[in-house]
Amino acid sequence: MPDRPQHGGNLVWAASLAHCSPSAILDFSASINPLGPPESAIAAIQAHLGDLKAYPDPQYSALRSALGAFHHMPPEYILPGNGAAELLTWACRDLAALDATCLFTPAFSDYQRALKAFNAHVLARPLAPQDDRHWNFEQALPLEAGKQRLNGQALGLLLNNPHNPTGSLLTKHCLQPHLHDYALVVVDEAFMDFLPPDKQQSVIDLVLEQPNLVVLRSLTKFYSLPGLRLGYAVAHPDRLKRWQEWRDPWSVNALAAAAGAVMVQDTAFQQQTWEWLAAAKPRLFHGLASLPGLQPSPGAANFLLVESDRSVVQLQMELLKRHQILIRDCLSFPSLGDRYFRVAIRTEAENQRLIDGLSCIL
Repeated sequence: MPDRPQHGGNLVWAASLAHCSPSAILDFSASINPLGPPESAIAAIQAHLGDLKAYPDPQYSALRSALGAFHHMPPEYILPGNGAAELLTWACRDLAALDATCLFTPAFSDYQRALKAFNAHVLARPLAPQDDRHWNFEQALPLEAGKQRLNGQALGLLLNNPHNPTGSLLTKHCLQPHLHDYALVVVDEAFMDFLPPDKQQSVIDLVLEQPNLVVLRSLTKFYSLPGLRLGYAVAHPDRLKRWQEWRDPWSVNALAAAAGAVMVQDTAFQQQTWEWLAAAKPRLFHGLASLPGLQPSPGAANFLLVESDRSVVQLQMELLKRHQILIRDCLSFPSLGDRYFRVAIRTEAENQRLIDGLSCIL
């Protein structure tokens, strides 16, 4: 059997187990917008195919200006990257220079990868589910950080919001008072744009007054272009200039830069996505909750964490072999193990296919 992947979306691995083509797999393991890339992005890519014969603008001026306008931030506070994963690497290089970094667990496996690459000292801060299946995110904030800082320790804080894999949302009001307790706070907001503007809890606007704050964003999940690799960081210009010196001069290809500049202006696609998720998510939640042995947790993102009373690895294999459906096991989250899985929210017809497949097995 091929090695089990650490991330979702590995359709080649799934197809090898299901004995089918990768295109035949219905993928619930990667939390990508099922509406597909916006037409504006495809048009931009096609219009800029001629740009492939030249190097991209190393300053990515058009993309940074578009992102700056989108967030009402000066462009020099924004750095595009080869997916949010590349920028996470540089953020963790800065975190590793501190005495320790506080990290909520369960945590996205790339956090451990990037921190380990620079020999960071990690202080795990475990989350726990409450009786109503909400995860105790806000109360898990490491409140002793101020005391440790007074003892001469420079601490960092790395978290994602909404949290992956639980989907819990930390309010801006709750997080803001803790920003002063840390030498560096890195907030990964890869899934924040799936919330409509009136429900978002982004701290991007605080970067202007908090030079110790870094916000990471993905452009490939919401806009359904994971193969294009595009994300960005919002941080103080001095920090971003240092990161630029560490990395390749052209981390973002010309087609990704062109698509990114128009996608964030596509308000029709954004509204369509929010309307789809508002309708599809509660139906999938209730469908999963109605099945024996499954307990989904409510969350703010475009995925659901589900506790199972049977082995998820076995469940995953049966879904693949019998129904060509891939769910995300949580083995890469050691504190969750073989009793949890995560599923993306997809179209209503696809969500029903998942419910039907699980019903046959359970």
